[in-house]
Amino acid sequence: MTTQADEKRERRGIMQSLTGLSVRYVERLMPDPYLFAVILTIVVAALVGFLVKDATATGMLKAWYGGVWGSQNIFTFAFQMVLILVTGYTLAEAPILKRAIVYAASKPNNQVQAALLCFGVSAALHLLNWGLGLVAGALVARQVAKRLPDTHFGYLIAASFMGFIVWTQGLSSSIALANTDSSSPINVIHKITGMTVPLSDTIFQPYSWLSVIVVLAVLALAVWRMAPAQTLAPDPAIFEDEEQPQTETGGTKTFAEWLENLWILNVLVFAAGMAYFWISGFALNISSMIMLLTITSALLHKTPIRFIRAFTGAAKVSGPLLLQYPLYGGLVGLLGYQAAKDIKPLQTLLAEGLVHGASEYTLPFLTFVGSLIISLFVPSGGGHWAVQGPIAVDSAVAVGQHSSAYLGLMSMAVAVGEGVANMIQPFWLLPLLAIAKLNVRQVMGFTIVAFLIGFVVLGTTMLIAPHVI
Repeated sequence: MTTQADEKRERRGIMQSLTGLSVRYVERLMPDPYLFAVILTIVVAALVGFLVKDATATGMLKAWYGGVWGSQNIFTFAFQMVLILVTGYTLAEAPILKRAIVYAASKPNNQVQAALLCFGVSAALHLLNWGLGLVAGALVARQVAKRLPDTHFGYLIAASFMGFIVWTQGLSSSIALANTDSSSPINVIHKITGMTVPLSDTIFQPYSWLSVIVVLAVLALAVWRMAPAQTLAPDPAIFEDEEQPQTETGGTKTFAEWLENLWILNVLVFAAGMAYFWISGFALNISSMIMLLTITSALLHKTPIRFIRAFTGAAKVSGPLLLQYPLYGGLVGLLGYQAAKDIKPLQTLLAEGLVHGASEYTLPFLTFVGSLIISLFVPSGGGHWAVQGPIAVDSAVAVGQHSSAYLGLMSMAVAVGEGVANMIQPFWLLPLLAIAKLNVRQVMGFTIVAFLIGFVVLGTTMLIAPHVI
């Protein structure tokens, strides 16, 4: 008499075999994400020493320090990214949205349905805001695992993380938003050409939203086919906060407590924020996105004290990012290190080498490939654009392409390359691991398959797009 597990093993297909192979190798080879960043730093330092003319140990050390704590640090941008994550998490914890998450998590009847739900929720919300999407899918996965303890929790979290692959093509895309703002320090196109590129020439181009549909459809099929036969129960500790009831202070409230529960204060904050958004002409950029998430969270949490507690709890998941951002700032410093003004830094050598000999039709694809590589060292959309963007824009101008549509395509080539590389770069997986109390080896084996799918679909898009814009 065969069991259900035996039947699953008999139906193992190519996708499950590929996933199983990826999981086994990740479990053997993938270090902790912090060590991953340290190893990358050593690799980049070695490349600088070998490839950058007249590089010295002292100069490299100064460049590294400048990227971490010095004048070229990325603290401002890092803080913006952390705030997008934390405010997105705070919004997802608002009572009305939390009830929606619990309701959605009550619908799946098996592991595959649960994984597809986590993936679908994550992908949809990533197109609205990457901070909200990154955490909401994980919160759905957590609620599903609470209901269905016989699932593989790492598989559910991986399915949720796969939705992150399209964030660079959504409304919170840091590169696309920076292109619209002439005052943005990472608007590379404006600095070089004096042009701003509207969203209609980036995320709203047909090649962009059609590729989103295709990659999500193929990934959904992959999620369905890669379901593991084994189970991985979640750590019971992840449910402790939910099981602690909210205590209300009895008796007469003090003046301070009265202020903490004065809902009108949150309404005033929301009204002030929306008024500014209207005055600014509904400008969408990184800072305005943070503001909208913050004021909407405040409104939905009703009272100031509930908003404060939710924000404080959400901030806990940003710890691993705060630990690693300085290291990646140091990587940016090393990539841009020049022993003298007329000597090309490593980032220029890499980017130029990848697009050497490109035509207007192959340049976006080669830029996409370059983005995949550089994203391993700089896993941040805006910070990455600051590194690769100047080469991408200069290369486009060199082949006679300086229209808004083509420059927008070049920026999207960098953006989608970063989105695909995230599937094998553990940096942005850290908040989900903190929420789920899992280690990277229990999740990333599944996301390697998403990387391969993203490379094929979005790489093909970058080959076709120059012919149709």
